[in-house]
Amino acid sequence: MNGYLIPANSKKSTLIFNLFTPFDLTMFAIGLGTTLLMLVIFDLDNIWITAMVLAPACVTGFLVMPVPNYHNIFTVIQNAWIFFTNNQRYKWKGWCFVDGKEKQE
Repeated sequence: MNGYLIPANSKKSTLIFNLFTPFDLTMFAIGLGTTLLMLVIFDLDNIWITAMVLAPACVTGFLVMPVPNYHNIFTVIQNAWIFFTNNQRYKWKGWCFVDGKEKQE
């Protein structure tokens, strides 16, 4: 047996608390800080103002929420954006590539 054993959770060991990147935690901290600052500044008598004040923490919390097969929803959105905005026509350039025509001898 001369094989290598790679643990299944090797990617998660690079994340903070096995779930977050430093960017994720920074984004969430900025959302929470903005919400706390707005809680002090605004009068919360109206439900719409309260929803607006709580929105930054709720949105950033939703973005860093863990989902299966990805570490969070922000990563899912990034991957979907890259997939839909990049070239989707892949040209085969393998070892047997002859531009779809037989070689003439």
